[in-house]
Amino acid sequence: MERRSIGQLSVSVVGLGGNNFGTDFFGRKCDQDATTRIIHAALDRGINFIDTAEEYSVDSFVGSGRSEELIGRALGPRRNEVVIATKYSVYDVEDDTIRGRARVVRAVEASLRRLGTDRIDLYQQHMPDPETPIDELLEALTRLVEQGKVREIGCCNFSGTMLDEAVAVSRKSRLAGLVSAQNQYNLLDEPAEEGVLEACQRHSLKLIPFFPLASGLLTGKYTSRATPPPGSRFAVDTFCTDHLRDRQVSDDRIAKVAQFEAFARERGHTILELAMSWLAAQDSVASIIAGASNVDQVVANAAAASWSLSAQDLAAIAAIRG
Repeated sequence: MERRSIGQLSVSVVGLGGNNFGTDFFGRKCDQDATTRIIHAALDRGINFIDTAEEYSVDSFVGSGRSEELIGRALGPRRNEVVIATKYSVYDVEDDTIRGRARVVRAVEASLRRLGTDRIDLYQQHMPDPETPIDELLEALTRLVEQGKVREIGCCNFSGTMLDEAVAVSRKSRLAGLVSAQNQYNLLDEPAEEGVLEACQRHSLKLIPFFPLASGLLTGKYTSRATPPPGSRFAVDTFCTDHLRDRQVSDDRIAKVAQFEAFARERGHTILELAMSWLAAQDSVASIIAGASNVDQVVANAAAASWSLSAQDLAAIAAIRG
């Protein structure tokens, strides 16, 4: 599989998301055996980038770190075959008075322990922290890099303005700089955070898109907004309101998916291959984070980003996207 760079890291163009490992936010369970099978299938097919977070898995409802534990155990002696990315929350579940520098230090030690490793390859701030100056966070992260506990640092869900500020502070104070930004991005959805794509290009940051299949819409499984397919995200998500479901699985979005499906089919491809390959063709994209709850899904995802879209293809897709 093609490899791309995130700072000093060499990662597969398709990555594996760890949010399904343990019990996800939709009540679906992926135990140790299932996690191990999925991870080994991914490694055997060239995926070397695994992304998780301390919040992933709601076995104890809030931030149990179960996903990290399952990943660490699944890797075992294969740890050095992978690039591990994880994320820390700016809020401490056990003590909400712990913020800023202290929160980063506490979080990294817990993640290292759960993952069973001596270093995290890409350590990311999961959400912006409006209460802590960015220079304090970057100083803490720089210390971790200097100690060898973290190799590269990134962020998630930052806006373009936030990225600009972080880059300016790191350069002015000679601190470790962000190498990546992780934001939702797919054929149907631009990043919710304004200016992210432009900021990544300005600062040569690598984009790590999540929800590349728009919660399953871009697999073609949704043909009507009326009844989500059994077992699908919108069918089992107990946190999803009717309003949110109606907005995500709207008639307009389903109609657009049908156009993408027809476009791919006419060229001998699936909509899954279109969704993944289109992201791979975008400037700044390094690795596409795709979750999997079984081996078949990870096998399909691993093979899906190999369609080399022509300039004419990309222009036609842009017209459909609108």
